[in-house]
Amino acid sequence: TVALLILFSNVMNKVHVPVPSFSLKRKCHMTTLPIFQLFPVVLTIAIVWLFSYVLTELEVFPNNSTEPSFQARTDSRLDILYDSSWFQFPLPLPFGMPTFSAAGYMGMLAATLSSIFESVGDYFAASRFSEAPVPPPHAINRGIFIEGFASIISGLMGAGHATTSYSGNIGIIGITKIASRAVFVTAGVLLVLWGVVGKVGAVLALIPDPIVGGTLLLGLGMVASVGISVLQFCELFSTRNITIIGVSFLMGLMIPQWLIESEAIVKTGVSSRLCNTFSNLIYTPD
Repeated sequence: TVALLILFSNVMNKVHVPVPSFSLKRKCHMTTLPIFQLFPVVLTIAIVWLFSYVLTELEVFPNNSTEPSFQARTDSRLDILYDSSWFQFPLPLPFGMPTFSAAGYMGMLAATLSSIFESVGDYFAASRFSEAPVPPPHAINRGIFIEGFASIISGLMGAGHATTSYSGNIGIIGITKIASRAVFVTAGVLLVLWGVVGKVGAVLALIPDPIVGGTLLLGLGMVASVGISVLQFCELFSTRNITIIGVSFLMGLMIPQWLIESEAIVKTGVSSRLCNTFSNLIYTPD
């Protein structure tokens, strides 16, 4: 997946492919489009998904679900397709009236703050990718407000997650070079329609995890590189700036590893109960 994404988006992005087209003036005619630049992710997923299907049918991947390579099978989650309904219309408060607690509030407050920080970075990264002016503070405030408002709606409709910006989607802008608002509005409408038509969402959920991971690897990598490129606007000869950059990088690498190795030290009753609650909410079929 990574190899094809790099090939399509960086090597073959200038290749124009003849495609049939239609216009009122020229009627049916042939034109050329940079297909590999416009649809690198779609083409990559289609090719590798087909390749995974062939390897699955040839029993190259194991049938044991405990092995990591099992996730590369195209039938690893096939039950989702059979269990999903053709049409589903979400109703408000599917789990009953909302409840409030101090533990839940503090847990969600931490998640909300981290999401806000990420969204601010996403806004700046999106402006860099689309070669737009730097977003002013009032535009960032509006974006954060809409994310919070949409999260309330999604929570009332029973979603197990908030509505916020995703860095992977920002990276896709850098890969495809497409930042048109009309394109994103169209994508939003399609997502709503696919959310209602359950079978379509189930088919998309069948994409093997390694394919999704490879796509996110390049997308998130581009977002990270844009964040690093912003450093060109600061004074890198300043000891203060260098200290901030160095400590940020090292803490970002060290703290997650320390938390993995010291799980017993930082594990608390409140956090474990909260994680179990959300895990059951998200992953339990009921």
